[in-house]
Amino acid sequence: MIGVVGSSNMDIVLTVEKFTNPGETQKAISLEYFPGGKGANQAVTAAKLSKEEVYFFTALGNDDFGKVLSNNFDKMKIKGYVYTDLPTGRAYIEVTKNGENRIIIFEGANGFITPEIVESKINVLNEYKYFLLQNEIPFETSLHIAKTLKSKKKIIIFDPAPAQNIEKEIFEYVDYFTPNEEEFKYLSMKFFNLNSEKNLKETLRKFFNLGIKNIILKQGEKDIILYNRNSILKIPVFKVDNVVDTTAAGDVFNGALAVALEEGKNIKEAIRFASAAAGIAITRKGAQSSIPTREEVEEFLKLNK
Repeated sequence: MIGVVGSSNMDIVLTVEKFTNPGETQKAISLEYFPGGKGANQAVTAAKLSKEEVYFFTALGNDDFGKVLSNNFDKMKIKGYVYTDLPTGRAYIEVTKNGENRIIIFEGANGFITPEIVESKINVLNEYKYFLLQNEIPFETSLHIAKTLKSKKKIIIFDPAPAQNIEKEIFEYVDYFTPNEEEFKYLSMKFFNLNSEKNLKETLRKFFNLGIKNIILKQGEKDIILYNRNSILKIPVFKVDNVVDTTAAGDVFNGALAVALEEGKNIKEAIRFASAAAGIAITRKGAQSSIPTREEVEEFLKLNK
């Protein structure tokens, strides 16, 4: 079964002609609200694609946004959320007409998820095998969870987004590290002072020396690359023409990856399954509203053999 510890946000989405430049004012084409947050996106993906129960430990505010998000979780039969007096987290997202996005996060209730709070849930979390972690809750909490659950032989999938305050100690406990290109470049420079494009072999060696088992590098329209100590595997992404919104693509990928691994698929099959789910998601607007059903992913895979 799959457990998720992470963020829940209300995504406030402004669709624009182009990204707004410093000092520039432009009118938005539309204003929309979508349930989001990296943790919530991954949890909802896992719930929609899996036949198993999903446990999501997250914090919501006692406000209207919190009610909307909790109703959404209840419909998906996702349990584990708690309430706090802090406002529900928010993400302010600028989306261009060709689907590119820029995001500003307000932490809010997500900051309530401290190591002490999580420790009170460890016995419940211990009932699950695969865990999805991101970086929209306090980093010390993600580190504490990874360390504690890895000692109990759990499988940890870590999405390093946003990447700014991550420390390398966490990688000792990570089975699947899933950065995109920019996150991988940033962390390679931060930890090792290495340009990952010019010094890829040395960068990978240093990451593996930290304890990482597998690196799954997401590259947008380019091949997904799986790196581990024994091999390099390139897996082509599915070609998608009608890109609408890439906001949740990485989260959908991770949630689907966890489902596939939990069901016993090999890593190549799991990445392909996750890529298909993400490929469908980017053709739709919003975060959780873009997540496909299991039937849609299986049909997509049949049509794209």
